[in-house]
Amino acid sequence: MTDDLSDVAVVGGGPAGLVAALLARSHGVSLTLVAPKTPPRDERTVAMLGASVDILKQTGIWPAVESKAAPLRTMRIVDATRRLIRAPLVEFHAYEVEREAFGYNIPNAVLIAALDEAIDQVGIERVTGFASEIQPEDDAVTVVTADGARIRSKLLGAADGRRSKARDAAGLTVRSWSYPQAALVVNIAHSRPHDDVSTEFHTETGPFTIVPMPGLHSAIVCVESPTEAERLSKLDDEALAAEFERRSRSIVGKITIVGSRQVFPLSGQTARHFAARRIALIGEAAHVFPPIGAQGLNLGLRDAAAFAAAVGDHRDDPGSADALAAYDKARTGDILSRTTAVDALNRTLLTDFLPVQAMRGIGLYAIDRLPKLKRLVMRQGLTPHL
Repeated sequence: MTDDLSDVAVVGGGPAGLVAALLARSHGVSLTLVAPKTPPRDERTVAMLGASVDILKQTGIWPAVESKAAPLRTMRIVDATRRLIRAPLVEFHAYEVEREAFGYNIPNAVLIAALDEAIDQVGIERVTGFASEIQPEDDAVTVVTADGARIRSKLLGAADGRRSKARDAAGLTVRSWSYPQAALVVNIAHSRPHDDVSTEFHTETGPFTIVPMPGLHSAIVCVESPTEAERLSKLDDEALAAEFERRSRSIVGKITIVGSRQVFPLSGQTARHFAARRIALIGEAAHVFPPIGAQGLNLGLRDAAAFAAAVGDHRDDPGSADALAAYDKARTGDILSRTTAVDALNRTLLTDFLPVQAMRGIGLYAIDRLPKLKRLVMRQGLTPHL
């Protein structure tokens, strides 16, 4: 590839990067996607909530994924701790905010395949090598791939993950932390219908969540200590299914394990700023936090939408200082508020400090008993207004 200058380049082939490329391209700019194209082997699912579904509709892929997704009509929180102070059971129903569903749970492989096909259909130029070097300059950013291709653009969307090379090239620092937790992710079949209810059991080690999939299937995210998560992952299918039935209080009946198990250590990370030197951070390059409340990828899709909006508002030079400042301002409040909220909720589950447990219980009790507050919380969770 030559050093021809394009308006925008996006590095990263995950959902946030692909959505950013599609939405930015819709503004009529020249755009290059730098991302390998490989069949996704990830068996995880992603819960797309509120605004994220609207963003996916903007990309044009919604008809291709809707039939393979499960609606999330009720979100249930159960305090399954054995502590002195416990929160009440709280259920959030989509009809309370005049919606058919809060969102949809979609297999990650289905989502990426649909986005890849849309990238091809709209004619986005794709370079399939891995980015090995990123060189910001005054008027452009150059991406050099492992096989020697060079891509120059006025703006680079960095969707290259939590160890982002683009973020390092921009000189954007991060605040990082870790948790004494790991997430075991497994898909299951079950004998009773889930009724489109996503249930999150809060335990002393973190959430145990059952998220609906189409039919009599669900995804489980079990947050435990790293040692216990590893132990559970090595159980045979029958023993693991029995453990999940116990933890879920048999609300979906008899459980059968489907597919493989995956274990992920939990950590957190937030960039101190989200754009510099013609580089804008998207998805996990900007923020990483635990799988609580299905906020991670939803936040990344809002990054993608804000990235495209900045491109559309600054088409003459989408990497200009004004464009980067606009993007940074647009994302700061949303990212920092979500990261703080998820981190705080996770730590309230881990602490034995009674006043903190009491505050958590009182907060959930107030949300459950005050309809206006409950609707406000639901609407803010679906479509943030910052």
